[in-house]
Amino acid sequence: MAQLPPQTIHRDPQLFYWILLPITAVMILTGVLRYYATVLMQSPPKTLDQKSMKEQRSLLHGVAVRGNYHVLSAPSFRSRRDYLTNAYETGAFLKDPDRRGQPPPNPMTDPGAMDGMMGMMKNNMAMMIPNTLIMSWINAFFSGFVIIKLPFPITIKFKSMLQAGVATKEMDPRWMSSISWYFLCYFGLQFVFNFLLGNENAANQMAQQMAGMGPQAAPQMFGPGVDPDKQFKAEAENLAVVEHYSVLDNVEDRLLAGIKSK
Repeated sequence: MAQLPPQTIHRDPQLFYWILLPITAVMILTGVLRYYATVLMQSPPKTLDQKSMKEQRSLLHGVAVRGNYHVLSAPSFRSRRDYLTNAYETGAFLKDPDRRGQPPPNPMTDPGAMDGMMGMMKNNMAMMIPNTLIMSWINAFFSGFVIIKLPFPITIKFKSMLQAGVATKEMDPRWMSSISWYFLCYFGLQFVFNFLLGNENAANQMAQQMAGMGPQAAPQMFGPGVDPDKQFKAEAENLAVVEHYSVLDNVEDRLLAGIKSK
């Protein structure tokens, strides 16, 4: 079978300096500026009052007991389970026991919840506005340019991803358009941010880009609009159905059996 000759496209060498390098530099500078803008816009964390702290830590105590029951002896686990289950069901850990059984307050009227929502909106705006401006800038000035050819062969399935904005059917999939280079920089600058911002800061930067500042475990458990009484009752049920066993059960017999086998 005859092999097709390699496809050659005569391009202006100045495209490397006037398109590829400016897009890369703008993406790096935008990522660094976005990080520092996010740091400046962050609100200082608010200190929880004693009752709120007790409510949250009591629920986490039950979760910890349920997840690590196998390292406790049977009497120790039963005493912890009975104490927590009784306290959860009676509402002893609630911050406001008088509101037990009532619907949770509206998050839109809670100042603490509004601060959290405003912080999330600031982070989302810090992600959306620069990306929209850069995308508009590339579409206005660099749309339709083919700037680089990958040094390794790829399949035709990558053509639509690497040649965005270039409507050609016969072009080799290894050629990359300016818009595709923008997306490649958007998702592939992890090592550059590691060098410029440090490992932890770069991880936060890329996590914001990839996840869009999605909710974490703590806001889901203690966030606005969540009824703590229902959470306590659910955790009491989870503790009640745990079938306890300990890693120390029959440890003497196992130790002696191991010694005899040697």
